[in-house]
Amino acid sequence: MDKKVKTLYASRKLSRGHPELEKLSGDGSTSVAKIRPDEKSRVEKMLIYLNRLVDLGRQKKVLVLGCGPTPQVMKILMEDYGYDVVGVEPIPSYVRSAAEYVGMPDRILMGTAESIPLEDASQGLVLLESVLEHVDSVEKSLDEIFRVLVPGGIVVVHTTNRYRFSLRGDTGEFRVRYFNWLPDVVKECFVFHHLHYKPDLANYTPRPAVHWFSYADLCKLGRQAGFAQFYSFLDLANTDDPAISRSKIRSFLLNKLKFNPWLRAMALTQLGGAIIMLKRTT
Repeated sequence: MDKKVKTLYASRKLSRGHPELEKLSGDGSTSVAKIRPDEKSRVEKMLIYLNRLVDLGRQKKVLVLGCGPTPQVMKILMEDYGYDVVGVEPIPSYVRSAAEYVGMPDRILMGTAESIPLEDASQGLVLLESVLEHVDSVEKSLDEIFRVLVPGGIVVVHTTNRYRFSLRGDTGEFRVRYFNWLPDVVKECFVFHHLHYKPDLANYTPRPAVHWFSYADLCKLGRQAGFAQFYSFLDLANTDDPAISRSKIRSFLLNKLKFNPWLRAMALTQLGGAIIMLKRTT
């Protein structure tokens, strides 16, 4: 431990973590989400795909769980598609920023994935993007999502993939190459090091990614919460979709992957960080 860190801890309990982490995560200055110019096209594509699974026209209530300080998806769904959207966020500074961003303070609620401040069976669609890996309890979070969904409702989860391979070793979560492939005990030690000694390891977040999943892991956890069926966006893609129809190779591969369990399994080792879970109608 260097002299600066020793000084920081001189009158501070270890359980409070690194002082700079508390300060920087509190004001949101280092981890505010960037505005993505292509977000409208991404949301449009997502809705087209989801409409192939369920009738979204009948499910106008949407929850964006862990909406962050600049909830673009919320704004697009409300303004461009007329959905009744609510955002839930655990970080107070993000709640304030999100309320200002959407211009509707009553649409942003303080809460966590483990304790969603909404009524039972009140939402048709839940979006959970880059959140599940950060929660305290995956099981409680999925139980809560199941509770607030209407029968026949769906949750779209985008999260970490422990099998994803990158030539550069990037994970987007930790500044440690091939972090997702490390043994669990090593991951836990880097999490500890981030929270207590080197807060830039995971970009100053007070809730670093502590859960890493495979597609099969997510299916198992979803079943434990009560979800009945599971899909990837690969299952909802068609060969006449613009991004696929332009390439004969993509069209050929899609037809092979969708209808061959072995090939689908191989594809899901790399695409397994995105899953759609369906709640039974009865």
